[in-house]
Amino acid sequence: MKALLLYPLFPKTFWSFDRFMEMASLKAFIPPLGIITVASMLPQDWEIRFYDRNVGYETEADWEWCDLVILSAMAVQKADFHELIRKAVRLGKKVAVGGPYPTAFPEQTLASGAHYLVLDEGEITIAPFLQALADGQESGVFRADEKPDVTLSPMPRFDLLKRDDYLMMAIQFSRGCPFNCEFCDIITLYGRKPRTKGIDQTLAELQALYDLGWRGTIFIVDDNFIGNQRNVKLLLKALIPWMQEHNYPFTFFTEASVNLAEDPELLDLMSRSGFYGVFLGIETPDQDSLKVTRKQQNTRNPLTEACRKINDAGLMIYAGFIIGFDGERSGAGQRIQDFVEETALPQPMLGVLQAPPHTALWNRLEQEGRLLDDRGCIEYGDQNTLMNFVPTRPLAEIAHEYVEALWTMYEPAAYLARCLRHCQNIKTNHYFQQQISFPLWKGAKLVARLVWQQGIRMGEIRGQFWRQLWTMATTKPRLLGLYLGLCAAGGHFWEYRELARERIGGQLGYDPLLPPPEDAVVEAQSALVASR
Repeated sequence: MKALLLYPLFPKTFWSFDRFMEMASLKAFIPPLGIITVASMLPQDWEIRFYDRNVGYETEADWEWCDLVILSAMAVQKADFHELIRKAVRLGKKVAVGGPYPTAFPEQTLASGAHYLVLDEGEITIAPFLQALADGQESGVFRADEKPDVTLSPMPRFDLLKRDDYLMMAIQFSRGCPFNCEFCDIITLYGRKPRTKGIDQTLAELQALYDLGWRGTIFIVDDNFIGNQRNVKLLLKALIPWMQEHNYPFTFFTEASVNLAEDPELLDLMSRSGFYGVFLGIETPDQDSLKVTRKQQNTRNPLTEACRKINDAGLMIYAGFIIGFDGERSGAGQRIQDFVEETALPQPMLGVLQAPPHTALWNRLEQEGRLLDDRGCIEYGDQNTLMNFVPTRPLAEIAHEYVEALWTMYEPAAYLARCLRHCQNIKTNHYFQQQISFPLWKGAKLVARLVWQQGIRMGEIRGQFWRQLWTMATTKPRLLGLYLGLCAAGGHFWEYRELARERIGGQLGYDPLLPPPEDAVVEAQSALVASR
């Protein structure tokens, strides 16, 4: 079998870092870990060609060569995903698909013509799919009634990657999360019992990346890295000597729940083993909204204090926020802005609440008759999509607060000021250099372009850029690389806020930063209800 493995294009999103990638001579943020793990599960006598289309395109010769096209996608990639399916069908190729998007929306995938839907987790569903192929079955849907033991998951095919085109490499230690947030599809996809890989298994993946020559940052893509705190501590205790023996070749970044701040031992282990930063799902400073959405772990202690403790451990904080919860009071966007300013979070990710398929939120809204069919629900990976349900407060108000908060938080001077304050808040780590690491020549080119853009061209922030650079160089020199990386990302976010304004305005029919015409508000709200 000749298999062409393709990973679809991402549109411009918060995480695409388009302008930063251009400045750093990179192509993509992280590689697609899922599909290169699937590649390891295919028969060894198969011929495989792999393309991450965010890095480079396949050729027409590749399409002519293959017998089977294999795709994996998240919801935000749906446009290119469907186009690739249709192209394969036109060319007479068999198509097999998997990943979060087709697992959530199998009917959408079948409508585009895919032959084999290999859904849920591949450690279980790949084998029956391969057997069906061997038996000559022309199509099939393969699902799992249980969760696999991830200690049996094979090592991803890191060798298939054009590694120098990525900002970070990626590994996975665990799947699942112990919490029960109403809007979260992670527990729907992977369950509430976190399953972890073995310690030796994870170190072997790191060794493989090391042997391939990777030196830089690794994103541990777990949706909650600390979901199984016992096992993650065992991993970190083994990782510390491994990093020391290899002279700290990597820095790490991951996602974790806010209760990380409640465990000083865990914070210390992460700091000593090479972690420079963590993404937190803060969602909102409104306690009532946190309770409504069942995010109880965020209500046990003050969120500002949690951020301080994590900074004190030497970790930079990225954070996600959501607007549009049921029962949310007016001014939620401003309260998020106030929280971001108080904690100096440099890159807050703000999105409009969506009800992902088959989550507790989706099921509740469906019972209440508030779910809107095909209204954004297959685009919930894009933070610039209005909710796919009828909200409890005016749509125009939510849209305005969302865009206004993004517009204000990513005003260039305000953004740079937060970058400085946040880096000043982080305790210096003397074990390793806290930064997003990539090759020296790319780093030098990035700094040169940053100086040109912000230190020379942008007159409105030119003085601020040089003053803050001097402050960092003289007070926190070991964090200078991290600070410069944050500054360089600014160009992306300044463009992203304009894109968000344009996208939301297109859905509303008017500029969300301006007072809405009365008829436009009525029409937008009516369109939501009518699309049910």
